[in-house]
Amino acid sequence: MTDYGHDLLFGAVLTPATGRPELALDLARVADRAGLDLVSVPDHPYRPEFTEALTTLSVIAARTERVRVFPNVANLPLRPPAMLARAVASLGALSGGRVDLALGAGAYWDAIAAEGGPWRAPAEAVAALGEAIAVIRALWTPGGPVHLPGKHYGLDGAEPAPPPGRPGIWVGALGPRMLRLTGALADGWLPSMTRIPPADLPAANAAVDAAAADAGRDPAAIRRLYNLSPPALGSPRGWPERLAELALTHGVSGFLLPAGSPGPLQLFATEIAPAVRELVAAARRLSAGRGPSPGPASSSPAT
Repeated sequence: MTDYGHDLLFGAVLTPATGRPELALDLARVADRAGLDLVSVPDHPYRPEFTEALTTLSVIAARTERVRVFPNVANLPLRPPAMLARAVASLGALSGGRVDLALGAGAYWDAIAAEGGPWRAPAEAVAALGEAIAVIRALWTPGGPVHLPGKHYGLDGAEPAPPPGRPGIWVGALGPRMLRLTGALADGWLPSMTRIPPADLPAANAAVDAAAADAGRDPAAIRRLYNLSPPALGSPRGWPERLAELALTHGVSGFLLPAGSPGPLQLFATEIAPAVRELVAAARRLSAGRGPSPGPASSSPAT
């Protein structure tokens, strides 16, 4: 059993279609008003049917009041890390610190190359991501001009500009090398349920934890987030227990729901999230020896 003790976050994955650009913005406002914590959009710059991710997130941040926004996940090969660091810092300043950064090493290399980006072998892509994280952190750290050598990315006298709100750097990691990088360098791990199902979480978590310990870091400091798959979760009536189990057994503390209409977001925010929080809080109190909370442990949301 692995509960890293983080506060629970609930959010949305929205698809910003160029044919209906207002839909994602409207859904972001629904998520914001319903009480969700996070709103994310996928980043596929080579797909013209999607609006550009950082531009979309900027408009979402301008039209919401409380949710934090982030790309899910930023396509590093098409986004130089220094400019990505500046963009996130600017969005943080404009939004009152409501921004995080999730990064990927890259995929769909044919499409990336068609856009003029590099074609990287797996080991090279992981190395480039490690250098990119170092560049971003350096530009977000107060101090003088930064000199940072690197094979793929570096800095030679760049001036840092720390963003407000302390954005997290979360990594979308699947393979062993990426999991080790996440444990060594990242603030959080963001897999997708469709790629790493719950049965595979223990081994992947162990890889992240081992890499963190080898790097002298506390494994519990690394937040675990999860892009959910509603078909894999079954009926929403059972979601509170399933998500609470993911939190208490696998340490997941951020749950991202893909949604294309208001109803699922409202249900997730107003019924499922409170029930999960109650179940997890009760279990944590019991584990700490303070006994169960009074009253019912949860309420089942409507199907």
